[in-house]
Amino acid sequence: MRHGRANYKLGRVTQHRWALFRNLLVALFRHERIMTTEAKAKAVRGLADQMVTLAKRENLHAKRQVLAMVPDETVVKKLFDTIAARFSDRNGGYTRIIHAGTRPGDRASMVVLELVDRPEAPREKGKKDAKAEKAPRGEKADKGEAAAGARKGRKKKAAVAAG
Repeated sequence: MRHGRANYKLGRVTQHRWALFRNLLVALFRHERIMTTEAKAKAVRGLADQMVTLAKRENLHAKRQVLAMVPDETVVKKLFDTIAARFSDRNGGYTRIIHAGTRPGDRASMVVLELVDRPEAPREKGKKDAKAEKAPRGEKADKGEAAAGARKGRKKKAAVAAG
């Protein structure tokens, strides 16, 4: 029985598990949104909240503590400069988990782990815009010389077969 064992093992030895957590933290703070399995997201969200809390303190000791867990200096700089400033008036709850279905290979439950006050990037063209730009049915787009040659070949074969 697992009485009093509250952490996630994730089927890894301790060193590999901590390396996984470091990599997930670097990716999360670099991109501010990552897709991972539900168990990994739940395991790393407490560490992510702890790193943001340390970054809000803005002193050298806190920066060294974050660097011990997040080994990328550019990500730590971003964490201390932009992310900590964004969460300055918030007391905890810096991450959000959104369910995203299952992974096709093994049906693992996938989630999106993201920072809560993430600025939204402008979306690219949606499906409606793509349909509007598509040529009408009567006016086929030029498919190149290969398509023209294939049409001529079909006409010749039809003429030979007919007579």
